[in-house]
Amino acid sequence: MKNEHGTEQHDAQDAPQDIGRRKFLNQTAAIAGLAGAGLTVGLTGCKDESAKPAAASAAGKPAESHASDAHIKPGELDTYYGFWSGGHTGDLRVLGLPSGRELHRIPCFVPDALVGWGITNESKAIMGTKPNGDLQFTVGDTHHVHCSYKDGNYDGRYAWINDKINSRIARIRLDYFVCDKITLLPNVQGFHGIFPDKADPVDPSINYTTRVFCGSEFHAPLPNDGRDIGNDGAHRAMFTCVDAETMDVRWQVVIDGNCDLCATSYDGKLAACNQYNTENGQRFEMMMSAERDACIFFNIARIEQAVKDGKFKTYGDSKVPVVDGTKAANSDPKTALTAYVSVPKNPHGVNASPDGKYFICAGKLSPTATVIELAKVLDWFEGKLPELDKAIVAEVELGLGPLHTAFDGRGNAYTTLFLDSQVVKWNVEKSIQFYAGDTNAKYVVDRLDVQYQPGHINASQSETRFADGKWLAVGCKFSKDRFLPVGPLHAENEQLIDISGEKMKLVHEHPVRPEPHDFVIFKRELLRPKQTYNIDDFPNAVKAFDQSGVVRDGNKVTVKMVSQAPMFSLRDFTVKVGDEVTIILTNLDTIEDLTHGFAIHHHNINFIVNPQETKSVTFKAEKPGVFWCYCTHFCHALHLEMRSRMIVEA
Repeated sequence: MKNEHGTEQHDAQDAPQDIGRRKFLNQTAAIAGLAGAGLTVGLTGCKDESAKPAAASAAGKPAESHASDAHIKPGELDTYYGFWSGGHTGDLRVLGLPSGRELHRIPCFVPDALVGWGITNESKAIMGTKPNGDLQFTVGDTHHVHCSYKDGNYDGRYAWINDKINSRIARIRLDYFVCDKITLLPNVQGFHGIFPDKADPVDPSINYTTRVFCGSEFHAPLPNDGRDIGNDGAHRAMFTCVDAETMDVRWQVVIDGNCDLCATSYDGKLAACNQYNTENGQRFEMMMSAERDACIFFNIARIEQAVKDGKFKTYGDSKVPVVDGTKAANSDPKTALTAYVSVPKNPHGVNASPDGKYFICAGKLSPTATVIELAKVLDWFEGKLPELDKAIVAEVELGLGPLHTAFDGRGNAYTTLFLDSQVVKWNVEKSIQFYAGDTNAKYVVDRLDVQYQPGHINASQSETRFADGKWLAVGCKFSKDRFLPVGPLHAENEQLIDISGEKMKLVHEHPVRPEPHDFVIFKRELLRPKQTYNIDDFPNAVKAFDQSGVVRDGNKVTVKMVSQAPMFSLRDFTVKVGDEVTIILTNLDTIEDLTHGFAIHHHNINFIVNPQETKSVTFKAEKPGVFWCYCTHFCHALHLEMRSRMIVEA
């Protein structure tokens, strides 16, 4: 059977699998769950060929398996960092791999009582406040985290993470593992996909991240001020570019369809988003009516030139320049800012191969993955490729519900199959040969059952030029019988897979609180975190005991204190009812690990100060009395005695 590109479309090649369980998942989940909703979803083309042997690898001799290395002994350090989204906790999780041990949580979008995020003045300034001083938002939904690049590898400067609920992007400083900036994106809703560029196409000498690209899913009126509420045809989604250093929004592109996830090329010339709603639908059934959707490509240099030339609009109160990336405005390849490559139904995920040649879109409601050659997309922009669909060099069946793809640097891709509860390993070049008509090209290498319904996946160094093919992590949305029950809200399941050999090997798993999403895994030597702060970086630092004291300016009172184990510099301090009190606290200890906390009884104050760090809080003293302040972070044998008192006079 030929597909619409005129190439023979062949069935997937399967490694041995459990026939009974596979039939149950395929038929029950796919047919009853989707077709039972009265929808034709294009999943019926994937046959059960469980009797076929596993295809041979085209990647050459595999590395020696090192599954036993997954056990990290007490006192040993992990060899990789993993940065995971925290989901609805609105933070970023830091894991050590291969152990899977959670090392840290970096709060971003949601208040955090441990460190005082959303309580201290410094964190409030980053999070954003209303005129009355309250936080602008107190909920978040983090999905995707990615790190800055240099020379095609992570450079240890920054990480970025999105908040889908409120269309915010946060930046993490990787020297201190703290969020230092949050930007609210204008004109967009459902901000989901995120990816930094890997080079600057305008200046080839700049081979590091200067921008971060952000895709929005939801269609909304432009501007969203009430005038087009009932006019669905006027609703659009946007693609956004944020400056990596300033975190200002540089420009936006209004498009047909939406943006789901993002990827960028290694030469800095292209960014892309997979699109599952090219119908511009506002309802569930409208978003699934088309049999093919798109992977939209953005010509970054042309967009920046259009902005420079003043070829843009602005919407509402936003001053951000918005260029036109719709199909109608970009039909001429030689001037086009965008290109829409047709891919099968409702894709979920677009990922860049480590060799820099391909972007891969997974089909979700099609059992296929689409391989797009970036050189041919660039040829289309130059008028050298007559049909944009010729950039598709493979479209092959993998299994039911393909979502995300990772790479091992040896030519193999690993894709999650949500409905099949599997990870499939397949060879990219073999898939291209197969799609071209070579039926002897066995592109499926291996399959591995995971537990259960896998979503996001990533491998060590996967989307860098230095993918090392050692570890693969997969996030499974349902755990069912894997862990002790804890009531109706089940833990989710994160599993680690050894991919150093021909066959994938599941080495361990751990439960995780719902609902994390995407993650990156990279070698520990790429980071050099600092163990203490530099006191000179804080302009309000209290650098000595004798600088402590209380300063009054009308009803505004500033209390300057230091902490040094096992005491605070002020045994007590006095304010009056109605005073606006600001406490500035500096930790004078210089020993790593020696963190202090500061809490005040009945005043909703709790925060920490790390060695040589300064933080401040502001609040109103509302009633008279004596209120103990104490260190909340264990620091010393006399930790329980480390206290002060706030005396509030009537």
